[in-house]
Amino acid sequence: MKEFWAALASLMGVFAFFQSIVHAVFPLELRLAAVKIFLWVFRCFSTYCYFDITDTDGVNTNELYDAVQLYLSRSASFSASRLSLSRGLNSSTFTFGLSNNDRLVDTFRGATATWVHAVTQRQSQTFSLHRLPEDKRSFSLRIKKKDRPLILPAYLDHIMETATELRRRSKDRLLHTNSRGGSMDLWFPWESVPFKHPSTFETLAMDPSRKELIMADLKYFAEGKAFYEKTGRAWKRGYLLYGPPGTGKSSMIAAMANYLGYDIYDLELTEVRTNSELRKLLMKTTSKSIIVIEDIDCSLNLTNRSSKKASPSTDSSSDLSSVVGSEDVGAGAKTITLSGLLNFTDGLWSCCGSERIFVFTTNHIEKLDPALVRSGRMDMHIHMSHCSFPALQILMKNYLGFDDGEFDGKTENSDLLRQLEEVIDEAELTPADVSEVLIKNRRREKAAAAAELLDVLKERAERRMNKKRNAAGEETEEEEEEQEKRALESTSNKSDQVLDSCNGKAEQGKVEQV
Repeated sequence: MKEFWAALASLMGVFAFFQSIVHAVFPLELRLAAVKIFLWVFRCFSTYCYFDITDTDGVNTNELYDAVQLYLSRSASFSASRLSLSRGLNSSTFTFGLSNNDRLVDTFRGATATWVHAVTQRQSQTFSLHRLPEDKRSFSLRIKKKDRPLILPAYLDHIMETATELRRRSKDRLLHTNSRGGSMDLWFPWESVPFKHPSTFETLAMDPSRKELIMADLKYFAEGKAFYEKTGRAWKRGYLLYGPPGTGKSSMIAAMANYLGYDIYDLELTEVRTNSELRKLLMKTTSKSIIVIEDIDCSLNLTNRSSKKASPSTDSSSDLSSVVGSEDVGAGAKTITLSGLLNFTDGLWSCCGSERIFVFTTNHIEKLDPALVRSGRMDMHIHMSHCSFPALQILMKNYLGFDDGEFDGKTENSDLLRQLEEVIDEAELTPADVSEVLIKNRRREKAAAAAELLDVLKERAERRMNKKRNAAGEETEEEEEEQEKRALESTSNKSDQVLDSCNGKAEQGKVEQV
């Protein structure tokens, strides 16, 4: 051991001797030039190239650094051994990040990209209006030179798009409204609150096949950017929800927003005075949003123009009078027109943003003007009907805890479920009515709650049958009365004819006597 340490000390002495000779013979400038030449030769023969992405670009925050940090957080939670956690403003999720000098390998289009996160101490800072953080953070990207034209800049664009989508999905969704008591702020026309509606397509009371059709249509729309650009169409879509009250139209809108992760803009037309204000509201909406007008047939005078009788004095110059609101034009009067609403949904101003969904709801679709519900404005018409048995199964799962195995007809409740299936269509209850019955009985046993629901359905079905019979009886009585009237009229007509003939014969006899 002593010989080893002695040899090591001798070697270090020889190294120090040669170092002193190099420093004495070769000046500092020459040594630095030699290092640069060595590094240049190394880079020429190296198969990799490196890119540094710092946290700041001068005095401004580097947007690419934040995007890379968010992008790598997807894989860091599974592959990295040491992570940093953070939670952004208005975010509902936690973000994982790489710690100092941690390494992560990513693949893109078959190429490998190696990321290293470096945190170093900044040098002493002089006085500046923009104080920089004490730590200097950066990401180092290493790729092969042959892969550089393959993944750059496409890889960085992919990182930016993915980070934007992750940031949007982690951010709390908002519900906006334009209700301001008749006055609208030109800069901030929308007020917003966090959107926390729990409705989803899984809990929505509707036929599963119809739900799958709607979900597929929404998915194709959200992923259809290239299709809309190719066909030259505005990236938007319209849905018309119609049906009786209580059939789940508002729950459908909430489920659509939760499925796509979009914000909702609830447009109150009664608070909009002119078409100009309507356009300004549209301009202040963001992409990836759902613009909703509920009960559009009750908002303004936008009913079917074909049902209106034309005035004799109406000419081509007065066609717009049929689409003006019910109030007279004047100071403070509402002058929003059907034409303005049509341009709002399908005109040039509707293309000022992208990836928007327009949803109209109504209880009476026959009252709407055909121009408002045609394809291109309302592309998909969804009839929200009364509660069917598949919808009832979903409600019983949600409120009473039934599972799929209990609906296969082999359980002790199979007879009860069969009776429910037979009577549900005849009762014509809305999902809201069925939900109210289930909520009242949610603490009871499943069989007892289902039996209570069956009694309600039978009572409703019997009431509807009696009403139909009474209506049929009234029609029969009216028909009998009408037949009696016709018989009396015919009898009176015959008697009149007989009297007329008798009078004619009497007059003829008198003439003959004369």
